[in-house]
Amino acid sequence: MSERNSRGPAEGGPGRDETPQEQADRKWNEMLQEVRVSQTGAQILFGFLLSVAFTPRFQRLSGFDKDLYATAVVLGAFATGALIAPVAFHRFLSGHDLKRELTRVAARLIDTGLALLALTISVALLLLLRTATGSAAFAWTASAAVACWFLVSWLLLPALVLRRAERDARP
Repeated sequence: MSERNSRGPAEGGPGRDETPQEQADRKWNEMLQEVRVSQTGAQILFGFLLSVAFTPRFQRLSGFDKDLYATAVVLGAFATGALIAPVAFHRFLSGHDLKRELTRVAARLIDTGLALLALTISVALLLLLRTATGSAAFAWTASAAVACWFLVSWLLLPALVLRRAERDARP
């Protein structure tokens, strides 16, 4: 009897009949597609942040704004590292039949990277708006609104969709 037929019900979720290895491969490929967008965005943002320190206006920033800048750069470095880490894990673990473990760790790294990316964008936006508008109140309000938007669109809405789907699936 094949592994697929000896397991009983499909393990891949509704409408899927896949082995654990097939499921891990599918999840890994889906994660790669997801992380490509965020990786690129994080790397571009990090690159722009790095270049700011070499502009003439940087020296005129207040101590607080320089601290905001340093915070954004460090957060950006952590976000970039977390979003690239699944690739390093894959390179190291490739050929060791650990795809299921890899997808679990990669999912956590991607979640961490996305949270760090949201923080990086929020702090960078705060610095930019403080510098561009000269209004600390506006900068804090707009940056907080953007951070809230990330929470709503990246966490709350998906959680609501999942909750609704689970509720609708109940008999």
